[in-house]
Amino acid sequence: MSITTCIFDAYGTLFDVNAAARIAAQEPGREAFAAVWPDLAEAWRRKQLEYSWLRAITGDHTDFWTVTQDGLDWAMEACGQSDPDLRERLLQLYFELDAYPEVPDMLRDLRNRGMKTAILSNGSPKMLEGAVNSAGIGALLDDVLSVESVGVFKPASAVYDLVGARFDTDPSQVLFASSNGWDAAAASAYGFFTVWVNRRGDPVDRMPGRPSLVVSDLSDVSNLKEI
Repeated sequence: MSITTCIFDAYGTLFDVNAAARIAAQEPGREAFAAVWPDLAEAWRRKQLEYSWLRAITGDHTDFWTVTQDGLDWAMEACGQSDPDLRERLLQLYFELDAYPEVPDMLRDLRNRGMKTAILSNGSPKMLEGAVNSAGIGALLDDVLSVESVGVFKPASAVYDLVGARFDTDPSQVLFASSNGWDAAAASAYGFFTVWVNRRGDPVDRMPGRPSLVVSDLSDVSNLKEI
């Protein structure tokens, strides 16, 4: 079957998860934070993901905004940052993340080629609404699908089921792109044609599924001839 539907993970794939810490570090009066922001951003993202996996395993689900706050609190403590105003600023900025530069043109090109486009994300609906609006890409998406409708985080198969339920597609008709190697691997095992957006040049995860294609950024997705 040919690809009819292009689905994208949100955080780290469409939206720059490091932007919140990077922007805050450039603001006046945050010189101490500027010295540690890369470490904090990395720890924040790592703990955000780890907490989502642990909650999926234990069945102790909560929304992704809570997980995001928990991850930030851990990262701030680990990096010696205790300013409550900084915490609130980082959370505000996370609600307003920028899209990567290539995203609007890539989505526009796919839609011009007749593809359905959507987000499938761990993010809660309000978080995703904020990011989509801030990035100005709402008109380029057919839908924004959140795991909150099934109450479990990726890589649970119930999350990937949302695509077929929404678009009435077979998995083989779906291109799924994620910057998370584990997400691309799980989606590949599920049956999607997967694109791993490997922005950091990491090794491929050793999981049952392997990404169908590895690219350095999303501009390569709209260049794919087979879709």
